[in-house]
Amino acid sequence: MVTNFAPSQSRASAGHQYSRCTGRKKALCIGINYIGQKRALNGCINDIKNVKRFLTRQWGFKEGDIVMLMDQTTNPRQMPTRANMIDAMKWLVKDARPHDSLFFHYSGHGGQISDTHGDKTDGFDEVIYPVDYKTAGVIIDDELHRLMVKPLPRGCRLTVRVYFQSCHSGTTLDLPFMYHHDGRLKENHIAERTRSQRMSSADVISFAACRDDQTSADTVQAGVAVGAMSYVSSSQLASRKPVQSYLELLLSVREIVQPNFQQKAQLSSGHYIDTRLQFIL
Repeated sequence: MVTNFAPSQSRASAGHQYSRCTGRKKALCIGINYIGQKRALNGCINDIKNVKRFLTRQWGFKEGDIVMLMDQTTNPRQMPTRANMIDAMKWLVKDARPHDSLFFHYSGHGGQISDTHGDKTDGFDEVIYPVDYKTAGVIIDDELHRLMVKPLPRGCRLTVRVYFQSCHSGTTLDLPFMYHHDGRLKENHIAERTRSQRMSSADVISFAACRDDQTSADTVQAGVAVGAMSYVSSSQLASRKPVQSYLELLLSVREIVQPNFQQKAQLSSGHYIDTRLQFIL
């Protein structure tokens, strides 16, 4: 069942507000194949090209408001270095207002390192790997949260979707609420003493490719290498069933992917959401 957008989608409890997604739309899409490196990937650049097409055709994003970083370019500012990625994240949230719709997509390697701050119940932080991670370092989930969640005003939407096409991506944005397949909240993955610090009055939603203890996969569709999760979720919304609730989208993606890949898409948020609400951008 899908609950219609208005008026319920404009309200939330405990000082939080759902975004109507009627303001400015901006997107940052990062795809890294690690060309020439030992652990090269195949589908990440194709992923973000598909995502850009999905955003412009399905949701009315303008090409001039979409930043694409990829390691198949001659433009040094478009290369997904650590510095460029952080600058682009700052651009994404700059001057954000209530009911804006911001979108972040990352396709590339991810991993886990020991949590030195004590804010994770499993003892690990999730990280993503810029193209120059060997010299510049990784970007940890605490920093992603600080850069893209903390600056947002109440009622501004940040959608992290289609997915982090990376390993161990379930809690990469450090959002405190995660959901079971039936909409129930999962047990805390954020330590109780820091849980309130991870909450947001903005409307922050994240779909991740897999649980923290799983890895995600590349696949080939129509002869083109893509990320399995991002391809399926885009096709679900673009052609098969464009009107879905958050929970329906999560379940439909899992049903298609799981027979072929051992990974489960994950849904998390910065405040408690009614997963029966219609997914919008």
